[in-house]
Amino acid sequence: MSFVDDSTETAVAFAGMLADKARAISLAGFRQDLDIALKSDKSPVTAIDRDVESMVRDMVARSFPGHGFLGEEFASVNLTSDNVWVVDPIDGTRSFITGWPIWGTLIAKLVREQPSLGVIDMPALDERWIGIRGGACTFSNGGSTAACRVSECRSLDDASFYTTNILYFGDADRRKVEAILHRAAIPRFGGDCYSYGLLASGHVDLVIESDLEPYDFLALVPVVESAGGIITDWAGRPLNRHSGKQVVAAATAELHRQALAMLR
Repeated sequence: MSFVDDSTETAVAFAGMLADKARAISLAGFRQDLDIALKSDKSPVTAIDRDVESMVRDMVARSFPGHGFLGEEFASVNLTSDNVWVVDPIDGTRSFITGWPIWGTLIAKLVREQPSLGVIDMPALDERWIGIRGGACTFSNGGSTAACRVSECRSLDDASFYTTNILYFGDADRRKVEAILHRAAIPRFGGDCYSYGLLASGHVDLVIESDLEPYDFLALVPVVESAGGIITDWAGRPLNRHSGKQVVAAATAELHRQALAMLR
C-alpha cells in the first residue's frame, strides 16, 4: 500500500496497517520461549519489542520519508518534522513475557508536536481503539466497530480507578495515590495502556500513572479525548512530546478536578 498525502484518512489507514503488521509479529512470539534482556533502567525487553519497532520505523521511512519517528528501543529520527510517528511496540512487556494477555501496541501521529491520532491495539484480545483529535473514537472487537464514549462519573467516591503498579510511584506521590485508592469506589491495579481504552469505552472512570515516557502516553491522548474524556499531566497541563512522566485521565471534568486536587 502506498500513501501520498498527510490527510487524516491517510493517517488512519496507515496506522491501521501498522497495527495489523505489529499484531502479527507480536502474537507470533507471545507465550513462546524468548530471550529477555534488561535495559539500563532494569525494565525487560525482547526481540519482539525490537522487531515491531523496526517494522514501524521502516514503514514510516518508506511511506513518508519526510516524517519523523520516535520509539522506545531505537534512536529517534527527524523530530523537527511537522509530522512525527510514535510507537511503543509492546506496552506492558512484563505482561507479555509472563503470558498475561493485557499488553498492547501504541501508535500515535503528532502534527506540529500535538497528538492528532492514537491507536491502542490489544493483539491477544483482538481489540483496538482508534482516536482522532477533533473527531471520534472507535472500538473494534472481532471484526465489529462502533463509536465509544466515556462514562458520566463525576465523583471519586463512585469511580472505578486503575493504576498499573503502586510501586512505580515515589514515596510522596505514593501517599497521594494511596489516598485516592482508599476513596475510590473500585480501586484496581494493572492494565498499562488497556486501562485507557477501557476508560474511553466507559468501563473505567479514572487512571493515574507516573514514570511514563512520551511513547507511553502520546497515543492515549487522542483516544481518551475523542471519547469525551480528559487526559493531562498532574498539573492539569495538556500532554505533548515534551511533557513529564505523570499522567491522569478521567471521564469527566469534575472527576479530573477532584483527582488533581488530591495529587497536588
